[in-house]
Amino acid sequence: MPVRVTGVSAYLPDTVMTSTEAEAKLAASGSGHRPRPGSIEKLTGIRRRHVAGDAQYASDLAVAAATELLTRLGVESGTLDLIVFAAASHDILEPATSHVVAAKLGATCPVFDVKNACNSFLNGMQVAEALIATGQYRRVLVCAGETGSRTVRWRITDRAEFVDSFPGYTLSDGGAAMLLEQAPEPGILHRTFGADSTQWNVSVVAGTGAGNLRDPYHDGFIRGDGHRLQEALLKVNLRGLLDAALDAARVTRDGIAVYCIHQVAVPVLRTSLKALNIPAAKVVMTVADHGNVAACSLPLQLTRALAEGRCGPGDKVALIGLAGGVSVGIIILEL
Repeated sequence: MPVRVTGVSAYLPDTVMTSTEAEAKLAASGSGHRPRPGSIEKLTGIRRRHVAGDAQYASDLAVAAATELLTRLGVESGTLDLIVFAAASHDILEPATSHVVAAKLGATCPVFDVKNACNSFLNGMQVAEALIATGQYRRVLVCAGETGSRTVRWRITDRAEFVDSFPGYTLSDGGAAMLLEQAPEPGILHRTFGADSTQWNVSVVAGTGAGNLRDPYHDGFIRGDGHRLQEALLKVNLRGLLDAALDAARVTRDGIAVYCIHQVAVPVLRTSLKALNIPAAKVVMTVADHGNVAACSLPLQLTRALAEGRCGPGDKVALIGLAGGVSVGIIILEL
């Protein structure tokens, strides 16, 4: 059964933290290390990021995006057949955050979570499409809420710890939602995924899983090597995967109206575009003013592209996911 994306939405918290304010917060911690003024923005190209309020959880950010989307489409939450919460963040360890989302939306359908770092949303779309295509559901809501700001280490003792914690200073909070439904004609033209799981430890947020001791000094904070992560992703042959996906979808590079690619930092984005042979003019830049919103990055870009008139019904869009683990994913859509 053909599957189409009926609509997409994104939500960003009102509170904003500039890179200058992030550096001031690090300096004010009194922990002994002060980053060089301007270094965060210079290294990342990120001017500001969004921060969820103390009372805002990942589910709240997802619900905000989902509520806007369902209201705009005139869809009642009671008509949803399935809700998939697909994000790196979650409210609690158990049960699935999708239960919390469903309760807040007033939905009574089955739910489950999908988790794969920054590719969570793309994998959520993959699962939703498969379940619709096989006739198990007709209407699926895929949503995400990211509260990455809560994994940032603000007390830094020395430069080495600052470098180890640096991925956190790109993170931003946000929510996203997408509705996928049965349709007369296919809207998802092709999807492909790949991974190199030998690189899982390049970027981590240690927690209380069976593979970790309960370490209050490290658990809950993002740590990693941005350069190693980028190198690991580039070794997955991004251009080859994109070429194969476009060929399978019978679309040329010029036939893609907008490329949405996961954005961690401006320099990383430029390197990725070069590796993929994608023109910057066809990319919606969000990372500079909104930071790295993890799994919400792709739906945020698509939402902005639609709002700005850069794409519309009948246009073809490429969603390119890059994530720690490491994993990559590409979905070609016709809107």
